[in-house]
Amino acid sequence: QVQLVESGGGLVQAGGSLRLSCAASGRTFSPYAMGWFRQAPGKDREFVATISWKGGSTYYADSVKGRFTISRDNANNTVYLQMNSLKPEDTAVYFCAAARRRLWPPVAGTQYDYWGQGTQVTVSS
Repeated sequence: QVQLVESGGGLVQAGGSLRLSCAASGRTFSPYAMGWFRQAPGKDREFVATISWKGGSTYYADSVKGRFTISRDNANNTVYLQMNSLKPEDTAVYFCAAARRRLWPPVAGTQYDYWGQGTQVTVSS
């Protein structure tokens, strides 16, 4: 069984930065891709970014392109989301997820098999 634990959320002013981490544990952790999603109050969960675990290819939602960067540390089974130039509309609970199926890019939540519990990001104006 794979477990994902996010950390790094918090309160930040608009224009600031945060770095989220997602640590994975499990007997054999070798996903096809890792992704970040977010869900704001009263809204549907939305795709943010994804990275292929072996090759490191990345794909971003238009709303975060140029501001967010996804990266991974394969040796430590960790994926990161560096968030810069944060806006109030980035406020949400952020979730990391792991996908086993080989379909690129995995932008739908249904393409992911394991999910973390989420970490709150609040951006004040």
